[in-house]
Amino acid sequence: MRDILAILGSFAVGLLLALFGVIPDTLDISQISKYVLYLLMFLVGVNLGKDEQTLKLIRKQPLSTLFLPVATMAGTFAGAVAAYGVIQFLWKLSVTPDISLLDTLSVSAGFGYYSLSSILINEVRGAELGTIALASNIIRELVTVAFAPLMVKWFKNFAPISSGGATTADTTLPVIQRFSGNQYVPLSVLHGAVMDFSVPVFLTLFFSLM
Repeated sequence: MRDILAILGSFAVGLLLALFGVIPDTLDISQISKYVLYLLMFLVGVNLGKDEQTLKLIRKQPLSTLFLPVATMAGTFAGAVAAYGVIQFLWKLSVTPDISLLDTLSVSAGFGYYSLSSILINEVRGAELGTIALASNIIRELVTVAFAPLMVKWFKNFAPISSGGATTADTTLPVIQRFSGNQYVPLSVLHGAVMDFSVPVFLTLFFSLM
């Protein structure tokens, strides 16, 4: 929760500084965002490479466990398509929102990895969609943390892992360990790692189709 508040606080401070003219208009935000993204991806690689325990857990998992992240991706995109249909239906009698199906899929492709996906989407599609992506992915993490016990009760132990998306290797892992059980920790770590690296792949794909 503290990390989420820090992210939201940083966003609010940046918004206020820009609104009050503290940030000069000549500052090329897109270039800065790009270099921050490079640094972020570098640090993700370093963190994973130095974490020998996580690497051992991943190597011990059978290939069949890769079905879970694939199912998570499929379910996420199916939900995004359904959400797009609902949005179009709700606005059918008024003004259609300026958001395409590819935009909706791009937002969903964050898989809970709000720091990475929101930066990428902000750079390519603008601040409005980037903010939507940030909120969407934060909500995904909060829902997983808040409703993990009910997910396990109603949909069994895999449910909070799939719901957590890219966060299951770090922020939502303690919740998954508590309610799904210790035996699901290695799978959760593997799931989170696969989802992490799938985010830039899917976003690049969707951006190329726009």
